[in-house]
Amino acid sequence: MANNLLKGKRGIIFGALDDKSLAWKIAERCVEEGAQVTLTNAPVALRFGKINELAEKLNTIVIPADATSLEDIENLFDQSIEHLGGKIDFVLHSIGMSVNVRKKRAYTNLKYEWMNKTLDISAISLHKILQVAYQKDALNDWSSVLALSFLAAQRTFPQYSEMAESKALLESIARSFGYHYGAKRKVRVNIISQSPTKTTAGTGVDSFDTFYNYAEEMSPLGNASAEACADYAVTMFSDLTRYVTMQTLFHDGGFSMMGMSANALK
Repeated sequence: MANNLLKGKRGIIFGALDDKSLAWKIAERCVEEGAQVTLTNAPVALRFGKINELAEKLNTIVIPADATSLEDIENLFDQSIEHLGGKIDFVLHSIGMSVNVRKKRAYTNLKYEWMNKTLDISAISLHKILQVAYQKDALNDWSSVLALSFLAAQRTFPQYSEMAESKALLESIARSFGYHYGAKRKVRVNIISQSPTKTTAGTGVDSFDTFYNYAEEMSPLGNASAEACADYAVTMFSDLTRYVTMQTLFHDGGFSMMGMSANALK
């Protein structure tokens, strides 16, 4: 049920790939709540994803952009402002990729050239997006920027490999840039640390199903779904959370606070 929480707001959604991705669900909910959005992903991702179907459904456009390229990000903001008819009110960073994980290289045998690429794509891209927006004055006062993370930023999950370092850096950038952007334009920058979720990216991690089931048993509320994450993102983009910034917000059914669960011991 829509409540027009984002009526009149304009947003940019990074990372929608297919209908299993969190960014896809969040884009749909934002439009349901009255927002206008533009969609973006890396040119290579556009070739095998279904983002154009989402754009048609949401009556918007897709603007290809490599999130590691300052030139592409600048063009993205310029085109989005032109298409949407004004400065931006919210941005979703849903970007993550590890070549080492894809190539199944052990954490104790990483290829560092690939690791640098992982950090650039999965974390430093957030700094680049914020820096371009900051320097171009592309966001309205009291805008909201969200990035998606996972508990591996704080705790060890061996199969998550170097993506853990990426998420830790991502969260640090949100805190650091959140200070500067908040002081300058009241822009808030936050992280949603989401449950294990059956997305295209998530299910690509080794032993995902085993971990998903374990988290489900450990969490008193169970794993948070992609649809629930979209609802949470809408509240973070809305004016109801104006004074929340620089936070890592755990959206995981209580998993992050658990030591042991009776269900997991069965």
